Amino acid sequence: MSSPSPQIGFDRFIQLDWATAALRVRTGVATTDDLSDLLDSAHAGAAAKKKTKTVLNRLWLEPRPDLVEFADRGIELYREAPDATVFPLTWGMAIATYPFFGKVAEIVGRLTALQGDCTSAEVHRRMAEIYGEREGTRRMTNMVLQSLANWGAITRTERGKVILRQTPVKLLGSSVVAWLVEACLRYTSCALSVTNIESSPFIFPFDLGGSTAYLISRSSALEVRVDSGSNQIVDLVR
Repeated sequence: MSSPSPQIGFDRFIQLDWATAALRVRTGVATTDDLSDLLDSAHAGAAAKKKTKTVLNRLWLEPRPDLVEFADRGIELYREAPDATVFPLTWGMAIATYPFFGKVAEIVGRLTALQGDCTSAEVHRRMAEIYGEREGTRRMTNMVLQSLANWGAITRTERGKVILRQTPVKLLGSSVVAWLVEACLRYTSCALSVTNIESSPFIFPFDLGGSTAYLISRSSALEVRVDSGSNQIVDLVR
């Protein structure tokens, strides 16, 4: 018997300002009515609004039980720097919560690593190899790509056929760096090389700033150890 295709989950286009509103609700500086009003103005029907709200709930309002403490620490980072952290924090929650989102991000990061661009057809082909040749896979991949463009990670040209990587956001020693590394580990479910983490395709929209190893060492949620090849690797504290 063949195994079922991986669950998609991230099945809506999410504007960054909607995620910001959800983050503000979770932080206590806005109300659910504020978020509802914002979604009402952008959605033609109740069903579409409900589906969008479901994604936003998983991102910030009602995270999975295993991500609640992780999300709470993200909230504290937002309180410290609300104008600078929405994008990286929402990105981190998205890859940690939704493997489908993380896989699209990873594929785009890998394909654009050398020349800064790729085609949407290449992304769709790689996703179909993982999730199957079905209409849902293609449609939801487009939802993620549309979200990435709205968030400022990529630009889509030639009617969406070409994907251009945007200039990465410089985090420059921010405490968000270690939290983003933790998001990567939650997405991959395996240890990662400390040396390679800064060029990780999972977080291609961000320049971690060159002090990643130091910031990792200060995080109580992460541990650094040496593998059999004498390489430093980082993993979640178990």
